[in-house]
Amino acid sequence: MLNVLLAIIVSATIDSTTLFIGDQTTVRLQATCDATEQVQMPVYGETLINEVEIVERTNIDTTKLKDGRFQLNQQLTVTSFKDSLFFISPIPFVSGEDTFWSEGLTLNVVQPFEIDTTLAITDIKPIAKAPIWAWGIIRWILIAILLIGLAIGSYYLYVFVGKRKGVIPEKPAEPARPAEEVALEKLDQIKEAKIWQSGQVKEYHTELTDVVREYIGSRFDVRSSEKTSDETLRAMKPILSEKKDLFEQLRKMLSLADLVKFAKWTTTPDENEMALRTAYTFVHETTPEPSEEEKEETV
Repeated sequence: MLNVLLAIIVSATIDSTTLFIGDQTTVRLQATCDATEQVQMPVYGETLINEVEIVERTNIDTTKLKDGRFQLNQQLTVTSFKDSLFFISPIPFVSGEDTFWSEGLTLNVVQPFEIDTTLAITDIKPIAKAPIWAWGIIRWILIAILLIGLAIGSYYLYVFVGKRKGVIPEKPAEPARPAEEVALEKLDQIKEAKIWQSGQVKEYHTELTDVVREYIGSRFDVRSSEKTSDETLRAMKPILSEKKDLFEQLRKMLSLADLVKFAKWTTTPDENEMALRTAYTFVHETTPEPSEEEKEETV
C-alpha cells in the first residue's frame, strides 16, 4: 500500500484483515524520504477510527538506509469489540505544505460465537449484603485463641524435651507436588461437582480458568492470576510457539470465560464441555516428559 510523490514514499499495512472480537492486530506505518526532507507521521488519540481502539503504540523508529535515505516506522496495536467490517480511510503523512496519503485499509471483526437472540436481556443483580453471624465470629475467635495456645504449648514442650534429650532432628520437608498433579486433581473436582448443569455457569468458567492460570504460574513462572487474558496469551505465545493448536484452544477458552464473566454471555452445553476438555488437554500436553531416573523408579 504505497503512495509515491517526489522523494517521499509512504505506506500503511495491517497484519491481519480479519480477527475475532477483542483480539488484536498491528497497523504498520512507514515513510521513506531523503535526508533533506522531514515527514510528520500521523497522530492519533485513543482510536484509529470509530469503534477501532488503539491499545498500544511504539515510538517512531528512524533507520538510515544504504542509499542514504531515511525510513520512519511506527506500529499501532488495534482491537475492536464490534462485529463489523471497517474501512480505514487513507492515512495522511505531512511534509512541509504537502500531504501524502497511504491507501485505505479494511478490518473485518467477527463474532466467534453465535448469539441466542431469543433470550431476554436481564439486569445486573444488586449487591447482596451477607448477614452478620455473631456465633460464627465468636467461634473463629475461640479457635484462633486455642491455636495460639497450642502453638505456645508446643514450643515450650519442644524446648523442654530438647534440653533433656538433645536437639530433635527435623523431618525432611515433603517435596512439592507436581503442578500437573495438583491441576488435574482440581479439574476432576470441578468435573464431579457439575455446577454448570445447575445453572452456575459463571462460577464454572471462573473455577476452570483459575485452575489453568495457577498451573501456568507453577509450570511456566508466568503470573497469569495477576494478568488479563490478553497479557497471559502474549506471555504464552512464545512458550507455545511449536504448539499453535494448543495456543488457539487456550485463547478460545480464556475468551469464552471473559464473555461469560464480563458480558453475561449465555453458553451452550457443548461450549461448557469443550472448556473442560481444553483445560485437561492443556495440562496433559504441557506436562514435561519424566526423566530416565523417574522412569526407572516407576518400573
